[in-house]
Amino acid sequence: MSEYVVIYEQAEDGGWGAYIPDLPGVVALGATRAEASELIAEAIAAYARDRRERGQAMPAPHHAVGVVAVAA
Repeated sequence: MSEYVVIYEQAEDGGWGAYIPDLPGVVALGATRAEASELIAEAIAAYARDRRERGQAMPAPHHAVGVVAVAA
């Protein structure tokens, strides 16, 4: 099982977007972050299903997440 980085971004209207840098085109939009998270999981499953049907492996993850503290 692979783990992929999901980037969540909050829009000015309060909605949330999610995308996966390692899986081009896998995106989701939701009214809440929880909804975007649920929808991105469904999008990953659909992407994986499509890859399997085409006889293609899932791309290996290449992104990582880190946090940098900055003094204000």
